[in-house]
Amino acid sequence: MNGAVATVGRDLGRILEALGGLILISLVVPIVWGEYFALPALVVSALVPLAIGWVLYRRFQDAEAPGRFHGMIVAASGWFSVGIFGSLPFLLIAWSVQLGVPGFTTPAQTATLAAFTEPLNAVFESMSGFTGTGLTMTDNEEVLPRTLQWWRTFTEWVGGVGVIVLTTAILSRPGSGSLTLYESEARSKKIHPSIVSTVRTIWWIFILFTFISILALWLAGMPIWGAINHGMTGLATGGFSITDNSIATYDSVAIDFVLIPIMLLGSIAFPVHYLILQGDLRNFYSDLQTRWVFGYMGIGSAVLWAFLYFAGPYETPFAALRYGLFQFVSAATCTGFQTAVDATNVALGRWPSYAQLTVTFGMFVGGAAGSTAGGIKLIRGLTLAKGIRHQIADVFYPESAVRRLEINNRRLNEDEASREFMEAAIIVVLWSTFLVVGTFLLLLTLPSGEYSLANVLFEVASAQGNVGLSSGITGPDSLPTIGKIAFLFHMWIGRLEIIPVLVMLRTIFKHGGVYR
Repeated sequence: MNGAVATVGRDLGRILEALGGLILISLVVPIVWGEYFALPALVVSALVPLAIGWVLYRRFQDAEAPGRFHGMIVAASGWFSVGIFGSLPFLLIAWSVQLGVPGFTTPAQTATLAAFTEPLNAVFESMSGFTGTGLTMTDNEEVLPRTLQWWRTFTEWVGGVGVIVLTTAILSRPGSGSLTLYESEARSKKIHPSIVSTVRTIWWIFILFTFISILALWLAGMPIWGAINHGMTGLATGGFSITDNSIATYDSVAIDFVLIPIMLLGSIAFPVHYLILQGDLRNFYSDLQTRWVFGYMGIGSAVLWAFLYFAGPYETPFAALRYGLFQFVSAATCTGFQTAVDATNVALGRWPSYAQLTVTFGMFVGGAAGSTAGGIKLIRGLTLAKGIRHQIADVFYPESAVRRLEINNRRLNEDEASREFMEAAIIVVLWSTFLVVGTFLLLLTLPSGEYSLANVLFEVASAQGNVGLSSGITGPDSLPTIGKIAFLFHMWIGRLEIIPVLVMLRTIFKHGGVYR
């Protein structure tokens, strides 16, 4: 166990050092926007994880390379730690404004910023950002200091690709340990033989698409600060906004339709992006997941459009198409941008229950594995569907027949098919179990009769799928403390696909004598 502690401590230290570096980079924003009162809070926020990370790394730098078990513990503890320490800018800036900073001019306190003086709200916002969820403890993002608007956006942008992938790209040395950490963050396909080259290529692709997204939104009429923030969170399929009513604030058809391909880009696996950028356009239709990104989004959007037009709240086919298409893509890519709010049309929480459940199903499945999207992932849904069909059809073949299951251009024998089917089934069962438990818990803690079952199921699926769409439950005052803690857990397990978190909890409980 001591060896495991050393390995985990060393790699956790690297992750905390990287987090401290991200906060230091963000010092540019208060300097450019003249928010000097935020500088001391940001410096302290950076020094805390940097100091802890430096101590851990120096103490355990000679530890052995991580195995699969260590990788899962590092992934789970690393994501939990960045959620905790990433809350410091929210907490300390909110208290800086509340108490005043000697020598600096501080703005007047607002109710929105004051919510972050509560540590739980600050941790919620940080975890929501890094996991790319987008549920928020703010009730008016427009009045936040630019520094915090940026930090919310930056957490989602980094979290979209992954904090461990970032750490591997910048700090880690080549070797099998880096591959283990890469795979522990729910990724499997490599672009290059070297894992460090792979993660660096992923970041180059991500930065290129970010600039394209920002430019497209700016050309569509979005102000440049909004284009920077929404381009970053849209591509990262995170969904944080800097406006009170998310994308509905702009009430622009052009911006809505420019954001749809940006969200779709984020839901396609990076290795496929790399091949397409290399000129291999066949991957648009030859890669199973990419083909289904478009097919599944198209079918889901068509169904939602029919619900919203023929039996729902919209009077024209185009209005139903505009809001239905945007919201289904936003949900299924796990972005969480919202255009359906009362200020401009009909809020999502007041859509018919079957329309809400259609969106919930989109959140449940999510995008492609290896992308920035959440959910159970398309490949698992397809593996499960093909596996069930394979098992049923098996009855009609003689026992001597040799059958293979074909998934994504791979022909699996009986053992391989059984293993992949079992893995997909375990994830789906665990995902569904936590969804039901979370829904039950929220029904017990929310005021009786205020929200429907569809509202509650929608909200829990949104947190666990790292989506961020809200039926109106999440907020600093509307969501009870138990609900906030539960949602922290849902966002955490959703980002890591559950298993690494369960492995870490089992290890902690076992050594604490709780679990035998």
